[in-house]
Amino acid sequence: MKAIIPVAGAGTKLRPHTYTQPKALIPLAGRTILSIIVDQLVEAGIREFVFVVGYLGEKIQHYVEKKYPDLTTHFVQQNSREGTGHAILLTRDVVANDEILIVLGDTIVETDFKEVINSQHSVLGVKKVDDPRNFGVAEISDQNIITRVVEKPQIPKSNLALVGMYKIRETEQLYQCLEDNIRQQVRSHDEFQLTDALECMIRHGVQFNAFKVNNWFDCGRKETLLETNAILLKKYKLATNPVLPYENTIIIPPVSIGEGCNIKNSIIGPNVAIGDNTVISYSIVKDSIIGSFSNLYEVVLKSSLIGSDANIRGLSQSLNIGDNTEIDLG
Repeated sequence: MKAIIPVAGAGTKLRPHTYTQPKALIPLAGRTILSIIVDQLVEAGIREFVFVVGYLGEKIQHYVEKKYPDLTTHFVQQNSREGTGHAILLTRDVVANDEILIVLGDTIVETDFKEVINSQHSVLGVKKVDDPRNFGVAEISDQNIITRVVEKPQIPKSNLALVGMYKIRETEQLYQCLEDNIRQQVRSHDEFQLTDALECMIRHGVQFNAFKVNNWFDCGRKETLLETNAILLKKYKLATNPVLPYENTIIIPPVSIGEGCNIKNSIIGPNVAIGDNTVISYSIVKDSIIGSFSNLYEVVLKSSLIGSDANIRGLSQSLNIGDNTEIDLG
């Protein structure tokens, strides 16, 4: 089985961070979004990965090859971002007729991936949501078989959202449906959607079972990214770096602090992730993500997302600034 992870998106909802960093490499709970996804799949036994890259794709490739040298990896370039369906079709030559597990590169799913992989049928991950209009939606029978999927319906007939995890055995039919949809210009919301290809497969008799996931974390916006960071810091508390005795500093768990950091006269936490080689002095930071090689002096931060190489002095409450930024709030 091969895993396909589409990571070609520009991440416009996370700007300015994604001007210089792919969304999949945004730090999260002392790791990155992409490393959390890949580690889950490696633990489930997958050793071959196909990454669909585009915007800042060379950073994705460098990161993967450096962090996962023992995996078999392929990188497929998506030059024009025309939707998830278009992205998956580009992997056709690499996949051939192998079974695939697709996991979207901006979504973290907590589930039993081994059970998904070993399923005798194709499987779509689903979870109940309050407002399904912003997601792909699955309608299921009493036998847990998916009878229809539709992308972002205005009047949903189900509250089961597709969570971005798809195990597909019938890859030949998938690629045929993708190819037919693109040739016939079948678009939803101006893009070629994977959801439309799955619906095509269902109409042609392919059986998909619904697989209800335990948790589903949205990493596409600042607010939900910070919420996910807090949840995962609690979950990974045993795996985070041990808290060192920083000078005249109070650490309120859960906190993840990278290597080479210099922190003094500060209060850090709860729910804070700090990258490597960051300096923090005379500051209070909570519910925030701070990048690497940043310098914070006399600031009060909460619910903030700070990129790498940022330099902040003065007092603030909530910031959303990207890499290589300097701010003086004195």
